[in-house]
Amino acid sequence: MVQADVIGIDMGGTKCAIGLFDRSTLELREHVTFPTRAQDGFSAVLDDIVAAVTKLRTPETASIGIGIPGLVHQPDGVLIKAPNIANSENIAVKKKLEKMLKMPVSVGNDSQCFVLAEALMGSAKGKKVVVGITFGTGVGGGIVIDGKIFGGAHGYAGEIGHMLLSPGTPPYKTDDMRGEVEQFLSGTAMGKRCEEAHAPEDYLNGAVCSFMQPDIYREVAWLCTNLIHLVDPDVIVFGGSAGYALHKHIEEITAELEKWILPGTPLPEIVAGSTREKAGMLGAALLTI
Repeated sequence: MVQADVIGIDMGGTKCAIGLFDRSTLELREHVTFPTRAQDGFSAVLDDIVAAVTKLRTPETASIGIGIPGLVHQPDGVLIKAPNIANSENIAVKKKLEKMLKMPVSVGNDSQCFVLAEALMGSAKGKKVVVGITFGTGVGGGIVIDGKIFGGAHGYAGEIGHMLLSPGTPPYKTDDMRGEVEQFLSGTAMGKRCEEAHAPEDYLNGAVCSFMQPDIYREVAWLCTNLIHLVDPDVIVFGGSAGYALHKHIEEITAELEKWILPGTPLPEIVAGSTREKAGMLGAALLTI
């Protein structure tokens, strides 16, 4: 008997990754990646995705899941805006893709997909409450409770990058004075805070940006303190290019965290770095199961 399969799409601001998974085992059968034509607009990106899916799908493909870097209104799968992709406001992604591909489509936020993969099949497998934070070009996040994404009333829960960290005092000169998490801990922000860096790994490792690293550990601890007191997670998982680099600094972050957490509060396990290869694609596929 031929096994059904599903497709998971991880749409990023710079590249898209699309994988064909066995529906029963979620084993990755085949995948493709290609640059995101972000400057050409969201419609162009969707056209590229449809072309790739058309080549990758099989007669047994049952459904498609897609993770998008932006706010997605649920349950209708309408993208409110993808900040790094042009002309991406108020697009009915679910409806459009279902019409173009003639099959069921599930749409979610890309960071929520990452957390779902970690919660169901990765470093947080078997845990009740999982919080994930991605430090990349921006800062994303997601919450999974009892194996399901907690999206809140409209699908927007877990937008950790837009939580306020130090209102009115961003760490570099800008007209936007929100002082939100993304202005401190995204890769973009770290590059502004340490212009001497030659590569993203310099932000958290080595001497080039050593002057700001204690501040980063403290700011991550502040963020974790808020999340711990809000949802009492079993695990906090960091992902994204800058998030993965935190794995060498869990001890410093935990030491800072213990200064700010209320005495007696259980500390969650803190994990940096995905244990699932291509977690974004896998999480998108899991949206369909």
